[in-house]
Amino acid sequence: MDQEGADPNFTSTAALGADRVVVTVTGEVDMSTADAMYESGTKDDAPAATLDLRGVTFFDSAAIHALLRLAERYGDRLTVLPSPQVRRVLEISGLSTQPWLSD
Repeated sequence: MDQEGADPNFTSTAALGADRVVVTVTGEVDMSTADAMYESGTKDDAPAATLDLRGVTFFDSAAIHALLRLAERYGDRLTVLPSPQVRRVLEISGLSTQPWLSD
């Protein structure tokens, strides 16, 4: 990742349904993009959220922090769909057994 700016392939889009917001994230989530991921998950005041990270190729400590903020906000109403890269980072971080992490 170029330290000078956000990954040009990064996207974070939110779709609000009747009972939850679905946030789809692609590309690299790092210190330059983690806040955008968090903001996508919180801008619509939905009571629940699904964070679809299956298109994420890189996930660093800033991304983990943003994810934990979302977990704090939504509690058991958060579902995270990880890519293999995200799952590996969460395993290394000791977060792979969290109830919000989907198989």
